[in-house]
Amino acid sequence: MNRLNPSIKHHTLIGALISIWGFVFAFFARPFEHGDMDLRIWIYVSVGFGIVSFLSYGLVSLIQKIVYQKVQKWNTGLEIVHLVCFYLLYWVGTYFLYRSSLINGNYEFFEFFIKIILNIVLIFTPILILARRYVIKLIPVKEEYLTIKGENKLDILKIKKHDLICVSNSQNYVEIFFTENNQLKTKLIRISLKKIQYDFDFLVQIHRSHLINPSHFKAWKNQNIISLTHIELPVSKNYKERLL
Repeated sequence: MNRLNPSIKHHTLIGALISIWGFVFAFFARPFEHGDMDLRIWIYVSVGFGIVSFLSYGLVSLIQKIVYQKVQKWNTGLEIVHLVCFYLLYWVGTYFLYRSSLINGNYEFFEFFIKIILNIVLIFTPILILARRYVIKLIPVKEEYLTIKGENKLDILKIKKHDLICVSNSQNYVEIFFTENNQLKTKLIRISLKKIQYDFDFLVQIHRSHLINPSHFKAWKNQNIISLTHIELPVSKNYKERLL
């Protein structure tokens, strides 16, 4: 997986589907039976499994969005980490439910994982992967737009986030470099570079006069210059380590 829809709204939909699956699995599979567990108790247990599923996936999705906004990419390794974190939260949450006075389960923590959670992981992982892939096709990621406003009323620029290449200081102005129909365009806006950096924290500072959109990084031309889309910029020693 090299694409990700980070929208919390969309992943809430997946979380709801997971919670329904958690309820159905617990109610019909009944992976454990301790003491006198009648239909009413199994309904409570199944609802609990569903709620834990929803909360676990929701929390991991929040973390996922933060990570995605920082690194601006998603790959198989990050997807595996996401799944592992989800199952860890699900394991802990369902274990507390299992050991509660409602069930009074007698499995220990790791025994519960081997006898209950491991089976759930094996059955549910393919379903979860397909659901996460399908949501990209079902609800594609909307283009994110940036609105850059200067001190003057006419100083305004609205562009797609991905089209922004870099921002450079130009005395009392900043020069915005962006692409339009695959052509390099620029616009001067009266605003400080510091204000731009504060408003758009995904930009990376590589020099006291330059901020870049990391998604446009191409390569190092030499030790002090990097190549971006349609442009090359110097990198100062103070910021090289962060860029590396």
